Amino acid sequence: MSTTRWICVPLLSWLAATAIAAETPASAPSPAPARQAELVRLLRDDCGACHGMTLQGGLGSPLTSAALADKPRDGLVATVLQGRPGTAMPPWQPFMTQDEARWLIERLQSGHLPGTPKP
Repeated sequence: MSTTRWICVPLLSWLAATAIAAETPASAPSPAPARQAELVRLLRDDCGACHGMTLQGGLGSPLTSAALADKPRDGLVATVLQGRPGTAMPPWQPFMTQDEARWLIERLQSGHLPGTPKP
């Protein structure tokens, strides 16, 4: 085996693994159970005021797993944190971190929030 081949094979394997990892977004770290409960309450009470108490939609669009399935997670997180200027969607960044917003979006897209039965 030539020296060039000996170096290239591991390098190509590493590059392929890195590319695959970059395409697969990491899950947000889970907040502590007490914070999870606070975030779910915020979602149900505050977000529910516009998105419907069952999150099926209202003034705001539905927040069901089916409605969010094809939406890019990073875009949803940005919307939660920064709001949508010119609409009723306020920024929630003063009330949660990016990781907490990502955790909530992951739960919404999966269709399961802590403290609620799975569909």
